[in-house]
Amino acid sequence: MRSKKFSSAKSIFAIWTLLLVPMIAPAQTPTKFKVLHTFHGKDGGSPMGVLVLDAGGIYGTTIGGGTGKCSKMGCGTAFKLNKSGQQVWLYSFDGANGLNPEAGLLRDGEGNLFGTTVYGGDTKCVPPEGCGTVFKLSNTGKKETVLHKFTGTPNGWFPEALLVEDSQGGLYGTTYLGGSSSLGTVFKINKTGKETILHSFAGPPDGSGDGAYSYQGVIRDAAGNLYGVTAAGGAYGAGAVYKWNATDKETLLYSFTGYSDGGSPDSVLVADSAGDLFGTTQDGGNSECGGSGCGVVFELSPKSGGDWVETVLYEFCSLSNCIDGERPLAGPLVRDPAGTLYGTTYFGGVNDDGVVFKLDVTGQETVLHSFTGGPDGAFPYAGLAEDGSGDLYGTTQGGGATCYTSYTCGVVFKITP
Repeated sequence: MRSKKFSSAKSIFAIWTLLLVPMIAPAQTPTKFKVLHTFHGKDGGSPMGVLVLDAGGIYGTTIGGGTGKCSKMGCGTAFKLNKSGQQVWLYSFDGANGLNPEAGLLRDGEGNLFGTTVYGGDTKCVPPEGCGTVFKLSNTGKKETVLHKFTGTPNGWFPEALLVEDSQGGLYGTTYLGGSSSLGTVFKINKTGKETILHSFAGPPDGSGDGAYSYQGVIRDAAGNLYGVTAAGGAYGAGAVYKWNATDKETLLYSFTGYSDGGSPDSVLVADSAGDLFGTTQDGGNSECGGSGCGVVFELSPKSGGDWVETVLYEFCSLSNCIDGERPLAGPLVRDPAGTLYGTTYFGGVNDDGVVFKLDVTGQETVLHSFTGGPDGAFPYAGLAEDGSGDLYGTTQGGGATCYTSYTCGVVFKITP
C-alpha cells in the first residue's frame, strides 16, 4: 500500500501540486450529498479551513484565488455564501494584509470575523512571503484590519490556527514555528492587537519533555484552560495532547507512541460535557500505509489523580484498499448529542480522494460519501461544521472545476447523514 504521509514541514505552495486531479465522471452520488459551491479561482481556490455557519450564511477561507497578485494562484480569500451556495461577498488578500489563510474563521456575537494567515505581514521570516498575521473582517467582508503581524523567533510565526475567543474579546491560537525554541507557540492577542506568548514549545529532549509543532489551534473550556495537540514531540516524538491553564502552566496530558495508539495528531480537538477530548491522528493505528499507519480516531478521558487515558475508537484502513478512509487531518470532528462522531479523511475511499465518515458509539464506521476527484471534490483537508439540524457542511481542497490552467480549486458541500 502506498505511503502518503502528510509531512509536518508543510509548504502552502507545494500543496497545489496535490491538486492535479483527473476530471473523471463521478460514481453515483448519494442523494443526501450536494455540492453547494464550486470554486473557479477568482472566487477563491483550495479551501483548507473548517466552515462556520450562522442562520443565513456559510463563511470560510481559501488558501488561493481572489484578485491578489502574490502568484498566478492568487493570495487567498475569505468568503460568505448563502445556504444555497451563492457567493454573498468575497474578500481577497494581497500579501501585505495576509497571504494563504489556511484555517477557518471565528465569528463573534456582532458578526465580525477573525482568522489567521500563514504568510503575509512582516517579511522577516520568509522574504517576500512573510511571517503570518491575525486579522479581523467586518461582517460585510468589506473592511479588514490586521490585528497582529508575527515577526519570527522568539515571537511566533506561521499560524495555521483556528482562533478561539474569551469573554473579553481576547483571541487564542498557535503558531507552528517560532517561540524560544523555534518549535511553535501558544499565543493570545488582545483587542488592540497586542500579543502575549503563553507558551513556547520546547520539544522532547532525551525522549521526554514538551511537544513541538502545534498546527491547528486550541479549544477553551469554561475555566479558561486551553487544550491542543502537537504533531511532534512528547515522550516518544510522535506528538502529544497538551493543556495550558490560566496560571500559565502547560501540561502534557498524553504522548502518542506512533503505533497502535496513533501518531502525529494534527486536528482541532472537541470536548464533551464530561471533559473528554476527541480528535484524530494522521499516523498510527495499524501497520498499513507504508508501515506508519493510516491514522486513528481517539478519545482522551480524565481520571482521578490527574491521569488521562486514551482509547482508540477507530483505526483507518481497516478495510481493503482503505475504502473506509486514510489520513484524517485538520478536523475538528463533529459530535452529536448521541455521541456519534463525524469527520473526514484526506485520502482513502473508492477513488483514494478522501471520505466523509460516521463513527457510532460502538465503534462502527460508515462512509457517508467517498469523493471521486470529479465535480464532487477531492481531498477534504478540514473537518465538518453542523448546522443544528443535523446537516453537515465541509470543503474539499481539490476536485470541482479546473482553474489556473491545470489545477482544480475545490468545492463546498452539504451532506445529511
